[in-house]
Amino acid sequence: MTKPLHIVCLDTPWPADYGGAIDMFYRIKALSEAGVQIHLHYFSYNQRGNPTELNQYCSSIHVYERKTGFRGFSFRLPYIVSSRINSDLANNLNKDNHPILIEGVHCTGILPLLNKENRKIVVRLHNNESAYYKHLASSTRNLFRKIYYRFESGLLAKYERNLPKDIHYACITQREENFFREEYGLTHSFFLPVFTPYHEIRCLEGMGTFCLYHGNLGVAENEKAAIWLLNEVFFKIKVPLVIAGKNPSRQLDKLAHLCQHTCLVANLSDTELNDLVRLAHINILPSFSDTGIKVKLLHALFEGRHCVVNEAMVNGTGLEPACHIGANAHAIAAIVMQLHHQPFSEEEIRLRKNLLEGSGDNATHARLLSRYLW
Repeated sequence: MTKPLHIVCLDTPWPADYGGAIDMFYRIKALSEAGVQIHLHYFSYNQRGNPTELNQYCSSIHVYERKTGFRGFSFRLPYIVSSRINSDLANNLNKDNHPILIEGVHCTGILPLLNKENRKIVVRLHNNESAYYKHLASSTRNLFRKIYYRFESGLLAKYERNLPKDIHYACITQREENFFREEYGLTHSFFLPVFTPYHEIRCLEGMGTFCLYHGNLGVAENEKAAIWLLNEVFFKIKVPLVIAGKNPSRQLDKLAHLCQHTCLVANLSDTELNDLVRLAHINILPSFSDTGIKVKLLHALFEGRHCVVNEAMVNGTGLEPACHIGANAHAIAAIVMQLHHQPFSEEEIRLRKNLLEGSGDNATHARLLSRYLW
């Protein structure tokens, strides 16, 4: 018997070109392949791609406009929530009693408008958003954005604390499940791993010739990490570094080309980026936020050679044994210098297989999620 399901996405799930979109898209794909009849609802903004790839997985697709700018602003609700409250969406969901998967706290503003009788609702929490926005505030140099991120963080903390307690919440790490249970009283929380395209270890043995940092460089936290790597690590050691990602600022591009052994490549295709991840000798991925799980870390571990991180990147993920962890810039520089001449070995590949293979099984994750939807 076909199982119908509404999925409400905070953004266009395709192209799957950042962590949240990757998680959403591969969840849709896995559920569809498990026989679920998906009725997709998503908010369109930022002119993101052509979502025709979604047609093969969804029985119906409904697109809604996000109220951006002052139209979506509220002093009472977080902007990421208030800008996605849409009566047409609520009306469409209330036409039946199919279960609903809501992607992100971003889309939970419609909960008071829904008929919840005889239906299951699960919210996928992509992050501890209040903590994430607090980190964004500390990462940006733009005064207006710093004020906005701090204001949004405060509203999110209050909002998340008052989320309904009678529905289920799918948390992206075990650590965040514990947080939402203990701090916000969301006792119906459970751990649902991230859905990704990475299923088998494909690392290359031997030597690469450069270090790689990659991420969406238009995000303040990622730009801060790239600038930190340049200023605090690679301007002090003569090891080649490539920075790769979307939408870098002019300042970062200029900084990355100050030295002959550092450079930046922008807006690569998925295939081009994956080639860099595989060819690099060291994937170096510091983070200034310990919320959620970074899909780019999983990408590096499934596809790349040595992986060097700081504690915030791996804290609570269970991936620590597969990484070289440096507490500060000096420690990371020392690790890079040591690994620069050290081949990536078959033994390290076996370690990753033991730790990771099976953790990327989207079909298993879909079966776990289904238990809370039907």
